Amino acid sequence: MSFKEGAEFKIRVKPKDDGNSFAINVGHDSENIALHFNPRFEDNAIVCNSLSGGCWGEEHREGSLPFTRGEECKFYLSFNMEYFYIKLPDGSTMSFPNRLGDVKYQFFSISGDARIVGIKIK
Repeated sequence: MSFKEGAEFKIRVKPKDDGNSFAINVGHDSENIALHFNPRFEDNAIVCNSLSGGCWGEEHREGSLPFTRGEECKFYLSFNMEYFYIKLPDGSTMSFPNRLGDVKYQFFSISGDARIVGIKIK
């Protein structure tokens, strides 16, 4: 799977009914993650970060959480050399710096208390 600058990545997930958090990672491999997108129900926040050579950067927190435990939802990712743009389930948007600065990523993973219902890149 290849995610390129200018493409839109649509992700449909269903958080677990009793889940605390889940994470979507986009990057080159498990040691070089350009976007770690981590909605946390217990903190009522979305935390984003990047991992370069196994070292985490500075966390970025958004203080609202438009995800609901147990409810399927969709959100969209896109990016350029400078930023990732995330359109959240409630229609609001957020951005996070593309700290790795690349225009193509081939690594994708999900972890935590949610399951992927569908993904699409266009």
